[in-house]
Amino acid sequence: MAKIKEKTVFYCNNCGNEFSKWQGQCTYCKEWNTIVEHKVPKKSASSVPQWVQSTDADIQHKPKSLAEISLENELRIELADSEFNRVLGGGMVSGAMVLFGGEPGIGKSTLMLQLALFQHQIKTLYVSGEESERQIKLRADRIDHQNENCMIYTEINTHSILKEAKKHQPQLMIIDSIQTLQSPLVDSLPGTITQIKECTTELMRFAKETGTVIVLIGHLTKDGNIAGPKVLEHMVDVVLQFEGDNKYAYRILRSSKNRFGSTHELGIYEMNQQGLSPVDNPSDLLSNQLGEDLSGSAIAATVEGVRPLMIEVQALVSSAVYGTPQRSTTGFDTRRLNMLLAVLEKKCGFRLGVKDVFLNITGGIKMDDPSMDLAVVAAILSSNEDCAVDKKVAFCGEIGLNGEVRPSRKIDQRILEAQKLGFSDVFVSSYSKIDNPDQYHVKINYVSSVLELYHALF
Repeated sequence: MAKIKEKTVFYCNNCGNEFSKWQGQCTYCKEWNTIVEHKVPKKSASSVPQWVQSTDADIQHKPKSLAEISLENELRIELADSEFNRVLGGGMVSGAMVLFGGEPGIGKSTLMLQLALFQHQIKTLYVSGEESERQIKLRADRIDHQNENCMIYTEINTHSILKEAKKHQPQLMIIDSIQTLQSPLVDSLPGTITQIKECTTELMRFAKETGTVIVLIGHLTKDGNIAGPKVLEHMVDVVLQFEGDNKYAYRILRSSKNRFGSTHELGIYEMNQQGLSPVDNPSDLLSNQLGEDLSGSAIAATVEGVRPLMIEVQALVSSAVYGTPQRSTTGFDTRRLNMLLAVLEKKCGFRLGVKDVFLNITGGIKMDDPSMDLAVVAAILSSNEDCAVDKKVAFCGEIGLNGEVRPSRKIDQRILEAQKLGFSDVFVSSYSKIDNPDQYHVKINYVSSVLELYHALF
């Protein structure tokens, strides 16, 4: 038997880029000593597993026009998890590949096991290469939910997994995790770039041929990126990120890629003893629940996707003890905070350059909506003046470099959300275009600059 010739390639363990020869520094991520050698054997026809070989010799693929392609059977699988449905755009599409990543201990396996156990109407296969059957059983008992249509399989060999999947024909298959799988066609350890690419290719081919929805759980690197080659994110249909600090109770589900829907949707979960519970009305949890008004606190009316949120912003301004003033943020971009402080210093005359400024977004979540600028400025000025802002007042507006207040998108949805939660006043930009403002029971205050906001509040 002729020996299969092996191909030698070099990959960067940090970013996943491929090189023809070894070199000390990766030219893409600029890291040193991260390029390693991998041997990739050439595949022969006999190495193709049985599950990919077609049983019908008459099937022939040929080009089709758009008019010949039918969408009658393309139905989405509506999940029992309302937040997951929201982020995916209305459910999972048949044959979709979903990559689900998050920090260690954030709750990835718990959320995926819940997803499998709560789907009573479809058959689900939960494959784990990290935990034993007893460990999964203990987690299922903690979730306190049973499902006869959910099967547990502990295996890392991709051919064994796909053989069982073809036998049981599940509509949803969850892989925990892609870094633990190993294909017999590649002679390397699990978790290497070659293995991840080969295993994902086999799973993707199975998903497209059988219409099975496959969810891949992925690990993160120290930089916060999904471990493995960048091509992994290009191969799948949907990339989801599970964020949040494991010291807080709230978790955020975001979509950075979605071929079947929007990437601007947001799902919020709360960790409790029974697992992760979807939060239907997060504004009640993320806004100020204290009975008294405190200085340095303001409510921002934000929008994530189509969902309006009322989020509390806290600021603390104090005299700098050391020579260089501190600028610290939690859940907010530090560079944007520095820009807002520079505007307050240069254009508005507030002496904040010699003071420490600390900013916090409550709930442990991260927000990047520019319309939070007005609430951030209000919280900073409130702490600087040591004068509280009424907790029934919300803010929505973007701050420009000249101190002007710019309008925000979807302003009507933000005002309506503030009205539903019992807010009495909303501060918006004077340039905002509001459809029929008389329909709202909230007082709308128009400001065109930061100085106008300061005089209106203090």
